[in-house]
Amino acid sequence: MKTVIMGYSGSGKSTLAAAIAQKEQIPALYLDTVYWLPGWEPRDLEGQIRQVKAFLAEHENWVIDGNYRKVCFEERMEQADRIVFLNFGRFASLCRAWKRYLRYKGKSRVSMTEGCEEKFDWNFFCWILWKGRTKVHRERFVQVVRSWPKKTVVIKNQRQLTAFYRENGLEMTE
Repeated sequence: MKTVIMGYSGSGKSTLAAAIAQKEQIPALYLDTVYWLPGWEPRDLEGQIRQVKAFLAEHENWVIDGNYRKVCFEERMEQADRIVFLNFGRFASLCRAWKRYLRYKGKSRVSMTEGCEEKFDWNFFCWILWKGRTKVHRERFVQVVRSWPKKTVVIKNQRQLTAFYRENGLEMTE
């Protein structure tokens, strides 16, 4: 099984990816670890593409968490057996990101590059509420749903996410 998990910042992509990887005993790739080098320095695009292509070639089954349109996006979508779009509202995502910050403050999450300590600054606040939800961003998600409707699951709130965990025999960790 190959699963792509995409959605807005703070929606629970990494947590869901970890739950699927654990249950299915398959590798998870967190695209934040591909993009960020220690100290919140971005990796060059060629390096990101190399890493993702290697991961796709290396594994028969996988779960990939993240959006990153410039990094093998079409290839990931085409190969996926299932695409899960976490379409939480901006304020729900903000609350979830804040809780994550409180939980991991001063530490690097498993789904983040070592040396990138959890942070919650003004730029991230603005990204969650406005910059990451521009018309262009919203239309990209709509295009995924239109392009791959038979394999795309849209989850809009915690109730639907909890049901998805239950229906798929996944363990909720948060």
